[in-house]
Amino acid sequence: MEEKLAAFARLLKIMEELREKCPWDRKQTLDSLRHLTIEETYELSEAILDNDLEEVQKETGDLLLHMVFYAQIASEISADQGGWDIADSLNGICDKLVDRHPHIYGDVEANDEETVKANWEQLKLKEGKKSVLEGVPNGLPSLVKAYRMQDKVRGVGFDWDNEHQVWDKVEEELAEFKAELDVDAERATDEFGDVLFALVNFARFKDINPDEALERTNRRFRKRFQFMEHAIKHAGGKSLSEMTLAEMNVHWEAAKKALASDEKKA
Repeated sequence: MEEKLAAFARLLKIMEELREKCPWDRKQTLDSLRHLTIEETYELSEAILDNDLEEVQKETGDLLLHMVFYAQIASEISADQGGWDIADSLNGICDKLVDRHPHIYGDVEANDEETVKANWEQLKLKEGKKSVLEGVPNGLPSLVKAYRMQDKVRGVGFDWDNEHQVWDKVEEELAEFKAELDVDAERATDEFGDVLFALVNFARFKDINPDEALERTNRRFRKRFQFMEHAIKHAGGKSLSEMTLAEMNVHWEAAKKALASDEKKA
């Protein structure tokens, strides 16, 4: 524990020095760091998907730096103007964790994950939250937002009883989407959204993270397409733009076969 505390103290000290002496660090604001933090978060996500623990370590450090940076900036604001320091932030999250885990720090019983999550959402409402959906940021990507909203309302019992009901809903939404396809473009768009929402719901029932699933597909598609591009270029025949879809598909299937073992490991 002492070694960890010493490392954190070192980061705090370095941050103070950079804020005082480095022109770039001095210039930064909460707003100027925001997009960089988002970028770092995606880099951490990518490292996790790659199962690259060494890179996860590096990206975790980068994100910790950003959190310390925000706290340092906030500590330079006077208290009467809303300023705070890293201790306020850390004590705040510690208090929240204790309050939200009465089955650990109190006398409430919760022997399974679902009960813990349900208690968590009920406690948030008791703390003054007007809606269980308040904790879902509007700025989240739509696929992630759908999953989080469904998971949130599940915590208060607003959910299907079984996966068969959810799949029936998927098929119902698909039928409604097909019915609107060549009739009303705006309605078709709405119905397509309903299809996606229902599929996300089914994925949740099957413990599949839809965002992760789609990103894996994106990665496979990128690797296969780039492999195909490389193969066509070095074949010395037609260029990609000169080939028919049937001709490209031969190379596509070859790419799938060539990369199958790597994709299986991933």
